Amino acid sequence: KRLRGWLSYAFASEVFVVVSLTLFLPICLEQFARDNGFVLPDRTEPCSSASSNLPATSEGRCVVKIGWAWIDTASFSLYVYSISVALQALTVISMGSIADRPSYRKPLLLTFALVGSCSAMLFLALPSSSSVWALSAILALLSNVGFGASVVAMNAYLPSLARDSPEVVRALDELGASHARSGGTETDGTIDLEPESEFHSEPVAALSSEPLLGRPHDLTASQKKYNSVLSKATSRISSLGIASGYGAGILLLLVALVPVTKLHGSTFSLRLAIGLSGIWWAAFSVPAAIWLPGAGPVSSMDDDRLYVEDEGAKPESDWTLTSEIASAWKRLGVMLRWSQIKRLQHTFRYLAAWFLLSDGFTTITSTAILFGKTSLHMQPSSLILIGAITPTLGIIGSLVFPALQRRFSWSNLKVLVILVIMVSLIPAYGCLGFLPVFRGHTAFGGLTTQGEMFGLAVYFGFAYGAFQSYARAFYAELLPPGEEARWYGLFSITDKSSSFVGPLIVGLIADSTGNIRYAFFFLVVMIWLAVPVLLSVDVEKGRRDAGEYRYTIG
Repeated sequence: KRLRGWLSYAFASEVFVVVSLTLFLPICLEQFARDNGFVLPDRTEPCSSASSNLPATSEGRCVVKIGWAWIDTASFSLYVYSISVALQALTVISMGSIADRPSYRKPLLLTFALVGSCSAMLFLALPSSSSVWALSAILALLSNVGFGASVVAMNAYLPSLARDSPEVVRALDELGASHARSGGTETDGTIDLEPESEFHSEPVAALSSEPLLGRPHDLTASQKKYNSVLSKATSRISSLGIASGYGAGILLLLVALVPVTKLHGSTFSLRLAIGLSGIWWAAFSVPAAIWLPGAGPVSSMDDDRLYVEDEGAKPESDWTLTSEIASAWKRLGVMLRWSQIKRLQHTFRYLAAWFLLSDGFTTITSTAILFGKTSLHMQPSSLILIGAITPTLGIIGSLVFPALQRRFSWSNLKVLVILVIMVSLIPAYGCLGFLPVFRGHTAFGGLTTQGEMFGLAVYFGFAYGAFQSYARAFYAELLPPGEEARWYGLFSITDKSSSFVGPLIVGLIADSTGNIRYAFFFLVVMIWLAVPVLLSVDVEKGRRDAGEYRYTIG
C-alpha cells in the first residue's frame, strides 16, 4: 500500500519535470521574453516581427529589458531557473525537521504538491502579450519550489520502503537466525538488527543503540547478503519510481504534441502544455494522498510507525512552525560542522560528488533544449519529440541497468561511475563542433545538425534515467537512521545549490560570447571533476558510520 502510494506520487510529479521543467518551461519563458524583446543593435525592432532565425551573433540577438538591464532572451529562463533553485534550497532546509516527523511528512508533501501544480496550471491564464507577462517567472519559481520540496518528502520514504520489501525481510530473518545461533545480543526477546525502520512494529524499548551492520572486517556471510539485498532493493524501488514517472511524462508529451503541432508551437500551445502538466500533477497526487501513511498519533499501530525524537527536540504537541524552522537551520549548522563531516565523511564525499554531477546533468538538459532552439533552430515539435525520446529511453535504462547489475554483480557505486563516464561524452562531443571539419552547411558531427540531437537524446535518456535512480538509491545507503528527510533535504540542497551555479554560468557564457556551445567545455570539466571524488567513497564504512551516528545538540 505504501509502495503504491509512493509510486503514484512519482507518476504524478515527474510529469512536471519531463514535460515542463526540462522541455516546455525553458522554451515558454524564452518565448515570453522574445515576444516582449527587441533585436540588437538598435533595440527598436520587436523580435516577434523579425526573422525567427536570428543570426547567432551579437548584432542579431534578441534581448529583453528586465528592470534596468537588457538580457539575452535565451538567458532569461536560465536566470529564472537559477533563482528558483536557490529558493528551493531555502525551503527544503526549513522543512527538514518537520518532514522527519512521520505524521507531518505526508501533509508537507501534499501541500507543496498543491502549490506547484496550481502554479503550473496558472500558465493557462497568462498570455505573453499581457503587461504582467513577467509573472511567468513567479509562476515558474513557485512550481519549481513546490516540486523540489515535495520530492524531498517523497524520497524520505525510500529507505523504509526498501527495508520493508519482501526480499529484504527474508534476508533479515536469515540474518536474525544466524545472529541468534552465534550468540548475538537480544533485548526483551527482540534481536537487535533493524533499529532504523520508520515502520517497524517493535516498541522503542526493544531497540538498542548498536548499529545494524558490523564493521567491514567483521561482516558475516548473512550480513553481507543482507547488505547486498538491501542495496539492490533500494535501487530497484528507486528505478521503479523513475520508470513510473518517465512513463507518465511520455503519455502527457504525446497528448501535448497534438496542440503544439496544430498551433505551430505558439506561445499558447506551450502554456497549454505546462498547464496540462499541472493538472496531471494534481490529479494523480490523489492516490498518493489515499495510500501514503496519513497523519495521526505517532504510535499508531495502523501505520506501524516508529519515530525517535532528536535529543532535545520538542514533543509533537509542543512545537510550532517557527520553532521547527529555527531548529532546522540550527541543525543544518551542526550537520555542516567539520566534526560532523568527519563522522560521516563518506556521506559527505558522495554529496561533494553529487554537487558536481547534479549540476552537470541538470545543466545538460536545460542547455541542450536551448541549444537546439537557438543554435540549431529546431521547431517546437522537434523539441517535443526529443522530450519524448529522452524519458522513453530513461525508462529502458532504469530497468536495464538493475538487470545488468544482477547479471554482473556490480555494486551501486560501479554502476554510477559507468553512467557518469557515459554522460560525460555528450558535452565532449558538442565541443567538437568548434573544429573546422565539422563546420559548414554539409558538415555532420560535433552536434552541428538536428539529426545528431535525436541520436544524443536516445543516448542521454538511456543513461540519465538509470543515473537518477541509482543516485538517490546509493545515497540511501549512507543515511543516519530516522533522519531521512533531513538528509534528503541536504541531498536536494546540494543538488539545487549546484544547479544554481550551472545555469548561471551557462547564461553568462551565452551572454558574453553569443554562442551557447562554449558551455559544453564547462560541462565536461564539471562532470569529470566528480569521478575521483565518487571513487573515494567507501560504501561499507559509510553505511556503518551512518548506523552509529546520533545527533546531539551540544
